[in-house]
Parts: sequence; C-alpha cells; structure tokens
Amino acid sequence: MNARVISLAYLRMGAESLDKWVDFAERFFGAMVAEHSDDRLLLRLDHYTYRFDIRPAEIGGVQAVAWEVKGPRELAEIRGRVTDAGYEVSDLDADQIAERRISGGFTFRDPDDNYDLEIIWGLKSEVARFSSKLGAEFVAGDLGLGHLFQVVTSEETYAQLYFDIFGFHLSDHIDFPGAVGVFTHCNPRHHSFAFSENTARPPGIGHFMIETTELDIVGRTMDLVDEEGVKVVQTFGKHTNDKMVSLYFITPSDVAVEFGTGGILIDDETWRPVRYDAAHYWGHKRDN
Repeated sequence: MNARVISLAYLRMGAESLDKWVDFAERFFGAMVAEHSDDRLLLRLDHYTYRFDIRPAEIGGVQAVAWEVKGPRELAEIRGRVTDAGYEVSDLDADQIAERRISGGFTFRDPDDNYDLEIIWGLKSEVARFSSKLGAEFVAGDLGLGHLFQVVTSEETYAQLYFDIFGFHLSDHIDFPGAVGVFTHCNPRHHSFAFSENTARPPGIGHFMIETTELDIVGRTMDLVDEEGVKVVQTFGKHTNDKMVSLYFITPSDVAVEFGTGGILIDDETWRPVRYDAAHYWGHKRDN
C-alpha cells in the first residue's frame, strides 16, 4: 500500500452566527480571518488558504472533514479502496473544487452518517503571510490543522477505514471508563484521528484540537474562557499519551475544541504503541 492520507486538511462546520465566530476565533485562538461574507467564514492557522470553513446553519456541528493526500495518483488509489469497501463515492466537480480551493478530490459519508468525508489534494497555499491578532503561532503546516476525537458505533469499521483504507498507523490505546480509545497517526503528530466505541456517549465528533506554540497563549485563553463564561468541557490538564497541556471548551458551532500546546512528535522507526490506564496525568476534570 503506497497511497495514504498525510494530514487533516480542513473542517467545515455550521453555526448560527458567523460574526460570533469571527470574534471567538480572533480573541480565543488567535486564528486569522481569511474571508468573511454573509454565507461563509474562512479561518487560517498557517500558510494554507484556510483550515476552517464556517457556514450559516440553524444547528451547529461538523459538516465535513477533509483528509489530504499527496497527489492525483494517491487520490485515485484511495478512491479505489473506498469504493471496493462498499462506500458510495462522489467525485468533486469543477465548481466544488474551486469552492474548496483544492486541486481535486472525492467525497463519501462517514460510516456513522455524521458528516461528509472529503479526500483531497492540493489545498491552496497563500503568498500573504499568516498574521494573528494575538501573535499566536500554530503547530500546523505539514502536520495538518490538528486532530479529531470521535465516538463511534463500531471500532472494527473505523479501524478498517483508517488503517486499511487511509493508511494510518497505531499510536497507542487509552483505557477509558467502559471503553477504549484508539489513537492513530498519519504523520509525526502523535495522533490526527482518535476514536472510541462507547455506548455511554452518542456517536459523533467529541472535539477537534488545535495546537499553539506558546503556553502563555493557552493560559490567556483559559482566563478569557473563565471571564466570559464560555462552557468548559474539561479543565486545564496534561495528557498521558501525547503530553499535550490543554483545556476543552465549546465553540460557536456547539463543538468542543481542545486548545493546547506541547504535543510530542513521533516516528514509525522508533515509536512503540503502548496502552495507558488513564488519559491524564493531572487536570482535565470533566464538566458533566
């Protein structure tokens, strides 16, 4: 198997208010507004043209998850694997490609029918430098925008999709109360996609993660979250597996974000997956 996914390219999400997202992105994350109209908000984290595509919607949530491959040959190979596995695939037409600012791609539904999966190549890069009003810099670029964690109905189905079809590798496992988390990587970021079959929680994306390079940025965001009464999902803490120091809170799309710093990088030559008995060294107390 030569073709594989190489990074998390972008997320498309719905939100009641794009204006609220502008304020939230600039003040809480330090993301850069690339485009803002009545029907679309694009946010940058790095040199790519966008990492978040926010659309007006009565109900928030993730509408699409895009995974990047190297080029058209890799796209065709993975498309064949997806089709052979029984998924209904639709190729993106010229208008859709232009709208997404990519060079090509196809789409199919997530196995649990939560959102569209888009496999793309050639996300547009901008000559204009990324600039954050907070002075924030992000661990993104070739590592992708960050990671996703998803509660799923079948570990076997998602293992087949991400390991066998997309070409991810196992990072490690974490024992959760009544469930097991499976953490996977497609580049040196410790994990770009994690999932857990957990009947105690509804299926769907639990959170997305973005990583900044400075602890002070995270600390100031933590203060702002507290001052403005933003709903906290998990308090400030440190993870056992990727060593990320982070907190979790709700975005204007009603999706939780993990905002952190200090995540480790790994490589397949030396990395050995282990099984952790807890997700956190300290902190990350959950608000139930």
